[in-house]
This record gives sequence, C-alpha cells and structure tokens, in this order.
Amino acid sequence: MAEPSTATLPDFWLSSGFHRLRRDPTGHLAVTDEFLRAYLERPELRLVDESDADEHALHAKLHAEPRAMVTTRELVALGDPDVRANYRIFVDFRDRLVAAGTLESVYLTLLKVQPVPIPALMLDHLVHAILRNILADCDDPMALRAAELLFRTQKVTVTDGAVMVADEETVEVTARTGGLGSLGRLLVESATPVGEITLDVLSNENAALYWERSDRFDTVLDLSFTRPGLDALCRVLERWVAHFLGVALRIEPVRQIRDERWSWHVGLDAQSTSILNALYRGEPVYEARLALLIALFRATSVDPGDMRSDLAGKPIYLGLAMDGARRVRLKPQNLLLNLPLARET
Repeated sequence: MAEPSTATLPDFWLSSGFHRLRRDPTGHLAVTDEFLRAYLERPELRLVDESDADEHALHAKLHAEPRAMVTTRELVALGDPDVRANYRIFVDFRDRLVAAGTLESVYLTLLKVQPVPIPALMLDHLVHAILRNILADCDDPMALRAAELLFRTQKVTVTDGAVMVADEETVEVTARTGGLGSLGRLLVESATPVGEITLDVLSNENAALYWERSDRFDTVLDLSFTRPGLDALCRVLERWVAHFLGVALRIEPVRQIRDERWSWHVGLDAQSTSILNALYRGEPVYEARLALLIALFRATSVDPGDMRSDLAGKPIYLGLAMDGARRVRLKPQNLLLNLPLARET
C-alpha cells in the first residue's frame, strides 16, 4: 500500500490521524495498528493517576497489540464505570474498523445502522481523516476551511447581509478566556471586551495563514452569496461525492429555488431538510424560519445516466441552515444517502 502523499504542499490537519494511515490500491484509507493505537491516548482512554491495575493492564495490552481480543471479564474488571463504558465503545468501534478494512467502508456501513452505533465525535473523526485524504492535493486554503464544516459544528452570525461562520468550540473556548474581538462577541452575544486574540476572517488576501493554523480551527469563513468561501464549499462537496460514489456533480450556489419542475432536494442538515420539505410540499414557511437557511445550491450530474431515469437531467437542490441557536451542523452523509442514483453503491 502506498503512503498518502502531500507532494510539495504545506502539511495540514495533523490532528486528523491521516498520517497514521495507508492508502489501499483504490485510494481509500486502510486501517493500521498505529491509527488504532492513537485512540488509547485520547482523553477518554488515557491513563491517569486514578487508573487502577486492571485499567493499566488492559491499556498496556492494547497498546502492544491494538487488535487483541478484549474479553467481557476484562471490561467488567474495570473499576470506573465511565472508563468501562469508554472501553466498550472503543472496542466495538475498533472491531468495526478492522472488519471493514478501510475508513470509507466503515463510515458507509455505520450510516446504514440507525441510530449510528458510535458517538458523533467518532463519526466526525472519520470524516476528518477521510477529507484529509480526499484533499491531500488541495492547494486552496479556502477549500480546506470550508471542509471543516463537514466535521466541526459552526457558529453563525449574519450581519449587514454577510454570513460568517466560526468554529463553535473555538468560539466558546476563546470567549471564556476573554480573547475574542468584535466578530466573536457577535457570535456568542457576549459583552467580552476586545482582547489581543481575534478570529481572522479568511480571504484570498490572507489565505496563506491557514496552513500554519489548520489544526487550531480559529479562522472565520464568509459564506455569503458570491463570496469565495461558498464556492469553495461546493468544490469540497463535489469531491466528497466523487470519492465515495464515483459520481461527478457540478454544484453551484443559488439565491433561491425558482423551478416549476423541482423534483428532488437534499438538506445538508436537519433544519434545512425540514424547511426544504415544507417548501416542496407547498406549505407556508414563515420568514423567521426561512431566515435560518444560510445557503442554497443546485447540483447537476455530469453524466445524467448516473441518476434515476425519471430524474436524469434535472437539478438537485441542496440546502444548508442554522438552528435556533445559530449553529450549523452539516451532515455530509446526507449527500451519500439521499442522492437519486441509478445504481446502488
């Protein structure tokens, strides 16, 4: 298996786990012992002063052989119930990874089980690593920042018609330290004084700063219509679909849906799904609810034969919305599960 290559581009997303993986002949990410071992150093499984002898023994066993069988007796012996639950989750996830062979395969398999049998954090981690693979040759920091929407919750502010998104966790942490500037205060509705740390709005002029800060998730993306950030998100979504489904889409932002032949849509989150469903059915949607939609897109298949015959050549509309707390939680699996494909993938 070939090493994932980043050529001469600056490295990014070291926290994704991509560098612990290997590409298989299909270009997907094969599970490695090094990748599995890294989970043992996460806060949920890392040894602490309070760890008992049984926890030390199990941790050492899995560190030496990450694929080793873990018995029910070993799990029951763990004294801390939280630690016991964390190990159960990890072992189940590890077994699914090993059985599937690749991150892409386990991701698709997990999506077919409802509810998804792993914490959302683990699903996000899979998306993070898979996107690092998909975007390994990407030289556009704007696209990399847009890709963060697929695995990290964003906080939205709309001011003077501009739609700005910032990483929710970064906003909350920075707000607690009193380091947000004026944009951050808008995002958290806080009266925090302007501090020395600000969240920079990524633009074509300062995009290069992303390379050294990619794992800090501390830049703001402008998703306003006609802005580069929205176009960059389109390109990321196209590559996401192509990687998993082998289907080429052209995705472009639109201001509104004016289509008497509107036949199919996909909400990229729970809120937009609900709103688009209501609009499609001709139900009244109040202005306040419509205002939650922060972006609309039109997707067309490069090869009409990739779609169901009754939908060949017709556009697919996509929506992205924030919730009542101004959070946007893009679900990239929606595109994989809900496209009207002519063949099963």
